[in-house]
Amino acid sequence: MERGLLTFAGVASSKPLSKANSGEATSDADVMLRVKAGDESAFAYLVQKYRRPLIGFMYRLCHNPATAEELAQEVFLRVYRSRSSYEASAKFSTWLYRIATNLAVNHARDTRHERPEKTVRLDEPDQETGTTPDLADESLSAEEQLMKRQRLAAIRNKVNALPERQRLAVMMHKYQQMDYRQIAAVMKLSESATKSLLFRAYETLREQLKEFVSGK
Repeated sequence: MERGLLTFAGVASSKPLSKANSGEATSDADVMLRVKAGDESAFAYLVQKYRRPLIGFMYRLCHNPATAEELAQEVFLRVYRSRSSYEASAKFSTWLYRIATNLAVNHARDTRHERPEKTVRLDEPDQETGTTPDLADESLSAEEQLMKRQRLAAIRNKVNALPERQRLAVMMHKYQQMDYRQIAAVMKLSESATKSLLFRAYETLREQLKEFVSGK
């Protein structure tokens, strides 16, 4: 039944929902309250809206397209199973990414000894946009293209090598465009602790990547 709902959500319209008797767009938290009340079309709307960003987030953490899809599906299943206990006390996206982050961390720990050495694919399409930003840019010389590829590969490797909490914070801040308050809520930290965590992460990256930064 639950997985059937996800299949239904995959073909349902992602048209924004409106409040009853009003043309005013409703918040995602309000949409989730409709899911809680048994509105399956509201759940389909949330799946359509967050599916690609969530797959992109998971892909950057697990580096496997099939696993990213599976983890994103599991997040939505957990959202649906938790619908009866949902309270709109925070932004829906914050609650969603808290579930996603916990699942990603547990998956990483459970498969730590099964994963092969991480490799960087310079021609992998972005799971969120479908584009391949690392492909050769015809406006650049061969030397500039090589430097760009080396820089992107170095950034990916260094981000992946950050301590777990720093890496998760950077992923949310840089790739999901989440602000300090949202990241703090997801990671159950104070806003100041979140800023400090990101500061340390970016300082580490800046130091380790300074040869590429200075060569820009």
